[in-house]
Amino acid sequence: MSKAKLDSKQEYDLICVGGGIMSATLSLISKLLKPDLKVLIVERLSEVAQESSAAWNNAGTGHSALCELNYCPEEDGKVVIDKAIKICQQFEESKQFWSYLATLGLIEDPDSFIASVPHHSWVLGKENADYLEHRFNTMKHHFMFDTIQFTKDKSKMKEWFPLIMNNRDEDEVMAASRIDRGTEVNYGTLTKTLFNILETKFDTPVYCNMEVKDIDPSPDIDWTVEMENLETSQKHNLESKHVFIGAGGGSLLLLQKVEIDEKEGYGGFPISGEWLVCKNEAIIKQHNAKVYSKAGLGDPPMSTPHLDTRYINGKRELLFGPFAGFSPKFLKEGSNFDLFKSVKFDNISPLLGAFWHNLPLTKYLIEQVTSSHEDRMKELRKFVKDANSDDWEILVAGQRVQIIKKDEFEGGVLQFGTEVVSSKDGSITCLLGASPGASTATSVMLQVLEKAFPELLNSEEGKTVMDKMIPFYNTEVTEDLFKAQLKKSAVALKL
Repeated sequence: MSKAKLDSKQEYDLICVGGGIMSATLSLISKLLKPDLKVLIVERLSEVAQESSAAWNNAGTGHSALCELNYCPEEDGKVVIDKAIKICQQFEESKQFWSYLATLGLIEDPDSFIASVPHHSWVLGKENADYLEHRFNTMKHHFMFDTIQFTKDKSKMKEWFPLIMNNRDEDEVMAASRIDRGTEVNYGTLTKTLFNILETKFDTPVYCNMEVKDIDPSPDIDWTVEMENLETSQKHNLESKHVFIGAGGGSLLLLQKVEIDEKEGYGGFPISGEWLVCKNEAIIKQHNAKVYSKAGLGDPPMSTPHLDTRYINGKRELLFGPFAGFSPKFLKEGSNFDLFKSVKFDNISPLLGAFWHNLPLTKYLIEQVTSSHEDRMKELRKFVKDANSDDWEILVAGQRVQIIKKDEFEGGVLQFGTEVVSSKDGSITCLLGASPGASTATSVMLQVLEKAFPELLNSEEGKTVMDKMIPFYNTEVTEDLFKAQLKKSAVALKL
């Protein structure tokens, strides 16, 4: 990251707060559209990609709705795949962006961050098996999912994920589906790669150990960003026409300091996560898949259990989870006072409303927080029947802050997903929320660009670049277009 002295007299077109996948994606797309744009990125920690983007702080799944059952709800006896189609398209847009960078020679080793790992859905019990079959029969008719396979045959499942099928009883009712084109993504490595491109190819500095204290309207230019160097205690006031707040869980606290009406009523609920990570190499080698099941009755979508192959720092890993926990921190490296500081007069009602209407979530979190290692192993043994407690250890994952916002009927609602909050003129934007997060970074950052720099996207030059960079952008995705781009991305990313 940049060692150069920060020039406080420089006026910027865009300052990005936070050194994660979102800021990296927004900055690089902006520079590809307008190379002379003056962009600065600041990060509070000593390195980029240390919070939500870090490899162990997320599941590493290329979320494309190939296996995640919460994207396909059952309504009135029918499986609805509208959200799955949207999520799938968004992840393909991310792959197109990375492919474009690889084609330009800016990404030399895509296999350093993305690998081909089949995605599976697997369920137990007749009711769940019937649902999965209905989902299969719906999805196979859509061109985004027409390669899906389905089986109730245990011998076929043993081919797909042998570790899970060891020592199964003959009378167990189960079903599974599979799509081969699934991916495993190390978002930490990807984020560092994007920032390296920005610094070495586009003269865009990333300053670490810089904490943004406030963002105020400026009389000369749109915004003054007040920050402090945490190593030297030196303070800086930088001017920028646009500011993007992409600080993960820390975004809400910073947004609340900004003088815009659009921030009113937003609150946040922090949820921490944990994984069971396998230490036994012999077991790790038996599984090469991402296998997602269904969340328990009344449990939140984020609790969907899955057994995942991961590739981290060049090593194959195996993890199971997630398990939820509670911490008042909004970031893994945050403060225990974060939740308290986020409570304001304008969001008390939404916070209370969301709490009242989400009592099952509170019960779920209490159960999770009080669970022992052996309790977690019991959950794992639903997947791996003979799992030995000594072969698995707990690893603390990232911190997520779920959005709470005003609702005229319930007072406040807890929202699982991401949301872009923007001033009317688009000069300041902020990303709140969590999953599917990094997988949809390209799509979400294009929403930010539409608000902040519409002129870049709407110019003839911008349209030409976008057609090459992200062919799905602002166009109808037909079967021919989808399959052509799917093949192109697979070649460019070596999948």
